[in-house]
Amino acid sequence: MEESKSTGILDIRKMRILQAIVDDYIMTAAPVGSRTVSKRSDMGLSPATIRNEMSDLTELGFLEQPHTSAGRIPSEKAYRLYVNHMMNTANLSDDEADYIRRHLDTRVHEVGEVIRQTAKVLSDMTNYTSMVLVPQVSGLRVRRISLIPVSEGTAMAVVVTNTGVTKNAMINVPPTLTPDDLEKISKLITEKLDGHRLADAVTSVLPMIKNEVGEQAEAVGQMLTEIERSMSEQDVEVVGASNILDYPEYSDAQKARSFLTEIEQGDYLYKVLTDASDVEMSVRIGAENDNPDMQDCSVVTVTYKAGGKNIGTMGVVGPTRMDYGKVMAILKYMSSSLSDILSKLLK
Repeated sequence: MEESKSTGILDIRKMRILQAIVDDYIMTAAPVGSRTVSKRSDMGLSPATIRNEMSDLTELGFLEQPHTSAGRIPSEKAYRLYVNHMMNTANLSDDEADYIRRHLDTRVHEVGEVIRQTAKVLSDMTNYTSMVLVPQVSGLRVRRISLIPVSEGTAMAVVVTNTGVTKNAMINVPPTLTPDDLEKISKLITEKLDGHRLADAVTSVLPMIKNEVGEQAEAVGQMLTEIERSMSEQDVEVVGASNILDYPEYSDAQKARSFLTEIEQGDYLYKVLTDASDVEMSVRIGAENDNPDMQDCSVVTVTYKAGGKNIGTMGVVGPTRMDYGKVMAILKYMSSSLSDILSKLLK
């Protein structure tokens, strides 16, 4: 991997100087000069020595020099090396950990509310855009299914799970089915499906009700299949999109507008979260994001579990000048806390 080769290129002194520059730039967003680095108590090097090392780091592609400044800023290559090998692991304070626990425990009987609270707390603590992939309804146990006629040949399926998650989907129904038929089928499905997973509806529940629905068995099977397929589509809870405007990197109106449009559409965030659903933690920096409107950003994600199985992903989007150590510590703690809560709810 490129970062492994890079550590072979850089000696310890260059690594220390580069880490100091990245740390300083993350804090200030201002190009870093040799005098700034030399003033660090742990450096013990003259400005001239540091200046020579910074020149070498620039030639190696780890630093860039904005045309308006004599100072240097980290490149994406530097951030990747920093994340993989150099950054200090952050620890949450007792107050921060308590804040997370208190806000996630406020509505422990409703999965949907816990997910919304998670996204809000994550955005509040990082001041970045947060996103949480909502667990698939198809994997949860069903409390009730209602089929509400909308027009001829169309109905709204409302699924309520035993954890409080509710989701709606428009489905096709045979035009021969009357509102009374749909109500009868709703009650029958609810009775037989109660406590079962929606994903098991067609294989487990349909055979149990086949005799009672008679000639409508095929239509009911098609409806259950369509409901299950619709409920397998996951939603993304996004909070704090406008937080990006607090950072000087997004002072350009067009750049900010493109970012906010991409966040509002949500397709790319959904793709990032689903792609990372089998990876405990992932960090995409700048051009590692394959969406042009997101290539000035970094995206950090972590999975969360229930019953030992991954059931969702959460993450934050911010500028590449991100406090990676702090963000990763917050995400790890929130993932653990959310996993504990959901394991109890989904039992």
